[in-house]
Amino acid sequence: MFGSCVLRRADASAEEITGAKHRALFALLVTAPLNRRSRSFLQETLWGFADYESGHQNLRRALSDLRKKIGADFDTILTVTNKEIEIDMSRVKVIGHPSDGPFLHDLNVREPSFVAWRDSIRSDPSAVKALCFISNKRGPVRIRPRVCALPLTVPPGDAELAIAGDWIAEEASRMMSRSSLLSVISHLSGRAMAQRFIDIVNVRDTLDVDYLMTGAMRRQGDLLIADVDFTDVQTGTLLWNRHLSCPVGHFSQEAAGWLVNIVQTVGRSIAETTLHAGRQTPLPELPDHKLLIAGATAMHHPKLGDFLRARQFLDEAAARAPANPHVFAWLGKWYVLSIFKYYSTDRQRDTQKALDCTARALDLDPQSSFGLTIDGFVHGNILKNMDLAERRYSAAQEINPSESLAWLLRGSLMTFSDEGQSAIKATTMARDLSPIDPFGYYFDSLASSAHLAGGEYEKALELADRSLASNDRHISTLRTRIVALHALDRGDEAHAAAQDLMRRFPSFNLEDYRKTHPSADRKIGKLVINALSASGIS
Repeated sequence: MFGSCVLRRADASAEEITGAKHRALFALLVTAPLNRRSRSFLQETLWGFADYESGHQNLRRALSDLRKKIGADFDTILTVTNKEIEIDMSRVKVIGHPSDGPFLHDLNVREPSFVAWRDSIRSDPSAVKALCFISNKRGPVRIRPRVCALPLTVPPGDAELAIAGDWIAEEASRMMSRSSLLSVISHLSGRAMAQRFIDIVNVRDTLDVDYLMTGAMRRQGDLLIADVDFTDVQTGTLLWNRHLSCPVGHFSQEAAGWLVNIVQTVGRSIAETTLHAGRQTPLPELPDHKLLIAGATAMHHPKLGDFLRARQFLDEAAARAPANPHVFAWLGKWYVLSIFKYYSTDRQRDTQKALDCTARALDLDPQSSFGLTIDGFVHGNILKNMDLAERRYSAAQEINPSESLAWLLRGSLMTFSDEGQSAIKATTMARDLSPIDPFGYYFDSLASSAHLAGGEYEKALELADRSLASNDRHISTLRTRIVALHALDRGDEAHAAAQDLMRRFPSFNLEDYRKTHPSADRKIGKLVINALSASGIS
């Protein structure tokens, strides 16, 4: 799209589409949020503010020309409805660089709206540059970052302290390994590596790791002190250091807190530094192991721009690792969240895309606990098929009893079914199993709903507030907070919270909630409806 704009089939380079407005139509779709534009926007941008019927005929003619040129593949590339047109970016490869020339330099489209749009991109081409992302790499790639925790070093001769330092590394490795986003080197390999002089280059080359946890423990009077470092071994950058201390006699009580502190910080550090790198780096230059975690992190951020960028990360990950089931499961979750976040303009189509992604994940690995979990997520939370969702979560837990998201979503299913105490137990287990999860707000949000169903309104409010402190645009949490406040007879605060929800999501209404939410007809759903209605939402 920079310099001369070329649009051609990848499998038949001689078949080039030369019409200026046909090429401009593709450029508008490829650069669109969620890769879709309304028909009215396309008509006005490409043919000006002529009468509606004239613009309608011009767009219809252009689509007819493209259908003839593209042939049977037209419907797999472009989805055309009465209201909008969407392009499937998995079927499109964008190449080029701003150094090739001005954006769409040879497109002689003079309509003022098109010129204004084109010039706005020319002034800042970074967003379009980032679209040039589909990689040519194929074959086995390592799509998850690899982490190693080495035993903490101790002064010579202190055998008791050596056991403690080794135990911390072993437990940290075990906790980190529960995350579907990380690949963790076994503790035995880390222990063997620690027998040598620690050299980052040697560790990186021997174990092929991306991140390394090291540290030291010592006694100082009556205190036991640990200093823990976390390093990006690819760059040698120290990402963080933790200084922990406790009375020597209290180590057994303090150790669990130390571990949670360390492992949570590992998760947040990898997630946030990877997302920062993803925002700054063109996708072709982003290492394989950063793509999945950048996409998973970005989709849980509150900003629309991050959510859209998450799709690019995941599409690129799928292009580089087409046989990796985790990538397609995460893509399925992206489509589910696009519905939950009210970004989707076609709920039915995005639901089908989510199902297609989870089906692909399970085709690649029928024993993927994460793929089964996300498939259950689609069936339970979108299609309201509770029985099938329950079977998916049960199957996931049989394969991997430590699959924290399966515990969490199964707890959510229990919430929808008014099984409050069971939901509390399941969501508590999920939070215990996933101290590394960088999306803690999501775990807190569903745990808040569970406590609401269990009648524990103070705890529900506490968890909702903690969740909103990390992400104040999660509509489920906003609803739960209103209901908890209403149940605690804090009506004025509930009313203010309801106004806040409507300010953030002006299209939300109770009728849609009744139609689409799985628990709308249950006791918990009626509690929500009554509380929202009493708080001023109609």
